[in-house]
Amino acid sequence: RGKTQIKEFDAFPTLEQLPLWGFDGSSTQQAEGRSSDCVLKPVAVYPDPVRTNGALVMCEVMMPDGKTPHPSNTRATVLDDESAWFGFEQEYFFYKNGRPLGFPEQGYPAPQGPYYTGVGYKNVGDIARQIVEEHLDICLAAGINHEGINAEVAKGQWEFQVFGKGSKKAADEVWLARYLLLRLTEKYGIDVEFHCKPLGDTDWNGSGMHANFSTAYLREVGGKDYFEALMAAFEKNLHDHINVYGPDNHLRLTGKHETAPWDKFSYGVADRGASIRVPHSFVTRCSASTSST
Repeated sequence: RGKTQIKEFDAFPTLEQLPLWGFDGSSTQQAEGRSSDCVLKPVAVYPDPVRTNGALVMCEVMMPDGKTPHPSNTRATVLDDESAWFGFEQEYFFYKNGRPLGFPEQGYPAPQGPYYTGVGYKNVGDIARQIVEEHLDICLAAGINHEGINAEVAKGQWEFQVFGKGSKKAADEVWLARYLLLRLTEKYGIDVEFHCKPLGDTDWNGSGMHANFSTAYLREVGGKDYFEALMAAFEKNLHDHINVYGPDNHLRLTGKHETAPWDKFSYGVADRGASIRVPHSFVTRCSASTSST
């Protein structure tokens, strides 16, 4: 969601200059009508790439006192470790008139195979690439560390990548990149679908957000013992993790379509059917980043 406020500053505003702002929580299912006030607390600010002298402000939702995080405010629970590096790969579908972009009105297009990193009208159509290229440009103009794009496995499915140093900074930039994509596609009459399995139980891939990550110790020291302890911690906390990875992941994480079963932890070198995919570079250097499905 977003709303606009007009303020005057002598220069591009700092975070400290940005005020708290209220909104109607009853209209966002975050409060009841008899006590509807919620507060927006600025936590990050970026230049707005499409509005002259504008700023995009990422906010946390707070209770009316402006100090207590709202129950829906999961950002406030994040341990902000600046030494943690993340490379997020956000997959999504473009939709037009309730169908994935490029799908016929009835039935399905040709099977998956040529669409991944595809080129040409029959694979990507005539509008999707224009959108993703424009999205790349406006993300960079906003200061987001956008690192790349590609067409994905299913027809109408795409991906963008964002890299960030620090837990909250990396997550903020992904959220802002999503927001800019949603705002951009309005003028094209296109919707963006982030649901993990929009086509249900069919032979079409779902969408995830693969999270490449490394810690300072993993980069600087590494070693087999540390890596195995890390994997053991993932396995021990599997269900706690899956509970906060978003709704309906049991529909996507089935062991098919390049996924691992949601309720069984595994890892393997270059294995796209594992929970954690370990790059060959880690095996050879024993100091690298890992990737989760």
